[in-house]
Amino acid sequence: MYFHDKRLQYPVVVEKPNPNFARMLQQAIGGVEGEIRVCMQYFFQAWGNRAPTSKYRDMLLHTATEEIGHIEMLATAVALNLETAPASVQEEGAADGIVGAVMGGGSAKASIEGLIHKNLLSSGLSAMPMDSDGVPFNMSHIYASGNIAADMYSNVAAESTGRVLAVRLFNAAEDEGMKKMLHYMIARDTMHQQQWLAVLEELGGPGSNLPIPNSFPQEMEDQQNNYNFYATAADGSVPEGRWTSGPTIDGRGEFTVFQNQPLGEEPVLGPARPDSAAQDKQIA
Repeated sequence: MYFHDKRLQYPVVVEKPNPNFARMLQQAIGGVEGEIRVCMQYFFQAWGNRAPTSKYRDMLLHTATEEIGHIEMLATAVALNLETAPASVQEEGAADGIVGAVMGGGSAKASIEGLIHKNLLSSGLSAMPMDSDGVPFNMSHIYASGNIAADMYSNVAAESTGRVLAVRLFNAAEDEGMKKMLHYMIARDTMHQQQWLAVLEELGGPGSNLPIPNSFPQEMEDQQNNYNFYATAADGSVPEGRWTSGPTIDGRGEFTVFQNQPLGEEPVLGPARPDSAAQDKQIA
């Protein structure tokens, strides 16, 4: 069960409303890098966690609940950037976008003004669970595999792309209140990256966790191809790096280079079945 406090996790103040920035903030709510994504990801990882100890489940629940507060902050920021926008912006939108879209049968979603109209028509100038293009969040980027190590690596990636987005929004922000909110969210992304890496370290680090799942006996995998870098350039060149020579990260092998070549033969399928509706010459 969950509790809520009506106060915001961090102050959200908009001194100079900017409907265009409201659209950009929608990406941080419902985009693939956004807060709905990480919130739901952490919840489903927690609800399905089968670790011997409950502390990983508990930790995920704490952070997932924190992310609800982030969504609330961003939704508040979107509303403040829209509801107090200059009247001329809304009037121009009503004349050019809403009437044109509704009366003319077209769509206003493709433009910045169009997205503002979407927020007006569907939510009364409030935030919505969608990205900056107006595409609703659909849960297709929720990664909860049931493997604690795989989930932690997914979480590091999620927080990394989220922090990239937050930094871009910070750089685009002109309002000091928005910069303050974002500098807080950037800090939380920093912590969460460290948090998930700390779990991986506690689980034993790369040498213990990799390859994922580490429960599959490596002697059962193809020993000639498990640490080869496949070089696929037509001219035979190889991008030399840490991944082409020396000990592997898990300490169980050596990196080598394999100049890509076919290991199998040309596939030849059998004739079509008589009931397949193929041409006569395809059927034996």
